[in-house]
Amino acid sequence: MKPIVSALAAALFSSLLLPSFAVPQAQSRCRCTYDQPCWPSAAAFAALQTELSQPLLHPVPTAAQCYPSFYPSLSPAAAAQAAAQNCAGVVANYTDSRWRAGQPGSMQAPNWEAHVLGNGSIAACFADTGIEGWCAQGGVPVRAVDARTVRDVQAAVRFAGEHGLRMVVKNTGHDYVGRSAGAGALMVWTHHMKNISYDAAFVPEGGSANETLFYSAFTFSAGVQWFEAYAAAKAKGRLIVGGLSAGGSVGAAGGWIQGGGHSALSSTYGLGVDNAIQMTVVTANGTYLTVNKHQNSDLFWALRGGGGGTFGVVTSVTYRTYPSVPVVAAFFNVTSPTANRTLIQDLLTESYSMLPALADAGWGGYGHVANDTLQFFYMSPRASWAEANATWAPLFERVYNLSAAGALHVGGAFTVAHDDFYALYEQAFPDAEGENGGNVIMGSRLIPREVVERNNTEIARAVFDTPGMTWNFVAGGQVAKADPDSAAVNPAWRKALVHIVWLAAWEDGTSSEDLTRLAELVGAQSRAMAALTPGSGSYFNEASPFEDDFETTFFGRHYERLKAIKDEVDPGRLFVVRQGVGSEEWDGQLLCRV
Repeated sequence: MKPIVSALAAALFSSLLLPSFAVPQAQSRCRCTYDQPCWPSAAAFAALQTELSQPLLHPVPTAAQCYPSFYPSLSPAAAAQAAAQNCAGVVANYTDSRWRAGQPGSMQAPNWEAHVLGNGSIAACFADTGIEGWCAQGGVPVRAVDARTVRDVQAAVRFAGEHGLRMVVKNTGHDYVGRSAGAGALMVWTHHMKNISYDAAFVPEGGSANETLFYSAFTFSAGVQWFEAYAAAKAKGRLIVGGLSAGGSVGAAGGWIQGGGHSALSSTYGLGVDNAIQMTVVTANGTYLTVNKHQNSDLFWALRGGGGGTFGVVTSVTYRTYPSVPVVAAFFNVTSPTANRTLIQDLLTESYSMLPALADAGWGGYGHVANDTLQFFYMSPRASWAEANATWAPLFERVYNLSAAGALHVGGAFTVAHDDFYALYEQAFPDAEGENGGNVIMGSRLIPREVVERNNTEIARAVFDTPGMTWNFVAGGQVAKADPDSAAVNPAWRKALVHIVWLAAWEDGTSSEDLTRLAELVGAQSRAMAALTPGSGSYFNEASPFEDDFETTFFGRHYERLKAIKDEVDPGRLFVVRQGVGSEEWDGQLLCRV
């Protein structure tokens, strides 16, 4: 590994320095980190332990078990043997997103576990221990509260506030901007808060005695993941708007909803924030609040799109549900055997021309394009199978004719019908493996419907020319019909039709020069997409760590109101995350006020 890392490449791992290289300043301006005299004593942590339901944890990077240094109490020979044995389990599960979610120190993108030291070298634990480097704590918080109850969360929040610590909130670690990590921090780990309850006639708290509006609703505690939420909803014959990923390992009541929460069902039922009807949260002073349209309504507004880890620790979310209905889906996978870029781009352009009408008909899903391949998977809970076949017949017929002429290989171009969403979900996302565990950063942009309709060819060309491009067809329809100011989520969502994402990935041990080039490429792609979509923005949860004007890009005109709510509920700024509300007040390390 190269000894010198540029500032830009360093940001691929973390914009923080290890605390030992931070310059301590006045405690009123800076967070206390674990190597400083202000760090809580063993007695202080023992006192905290008496308030908790579970033992305090010492999180470590995912692959730390692969290093003999992880076992300081053993002899060198015994430590080497233990590392070899335990590393086998790490390697076997390394890309399993559910397994990663169950490790307190594991991030789904392990580059955020690593850390850039003051001399420019990188501290990172690699599953392949033959890669040159130094396995250390890196960006993983040094202590963690394994929260199982609201009281656990309150104790952790009060302790961090009293001792001036940096506070990090982590659920599953599905975080592509490093907001679940933090060197020298205290973590609240909500993964084991797994309560699920169902109420067929739920009424939000605080309403008038005469209120007649009620909902069929599920309440999920902070650690519930979408695979668990879907199983519960299926058992009750209800449909719920949630995230889609292999294994359903994304949290249902964490960063997903607090960033906005998109779904393949969104064009029919709206974003996650449009379906959340009540939340509970522990704020910076340790107060437990129920928030909804009737009480603490400003905070309820902010938590629905204003960003996770910013306004408090959300401990539960209540979602409205819908009757379970049949769904249809279209699967499309074609490859040019001669790498005919013109043909693939032409097919992409044709498919993008269909997006406005598809959104109006309740379709949504995901796609990917490369030089020789075009793939997408869309679903609709509103279209019949006959309607689906009529919609897709022209495009499907074209590619099968091209296949017959030898110009195209069709891996699949067909529609399917299922009795409910869950059967389709299990077909499309069958397991938890192969989804995460790679080093990655991304950029994104919300593409307005008007731009797609007016400039479809140019948008398709830009998408095709961008390496690592995927798109989330998760807007339009009901998303566009919602009041843009009804929730804090970026108002650009209400004009968007598609959310495009480009990825830069690298192998462990990649040189700092290559990391710099990747970062520059992501930045150039962001600028190019912004030029094609003036006035739009990006999605807080899936975005570049290098946005120059994150306030506008992620929050639009809502930022000033969000800042005012932040001032009210967290005046001391206990909760600060990268590119979150109020983070502009802090240095790049998020340790000291500027």
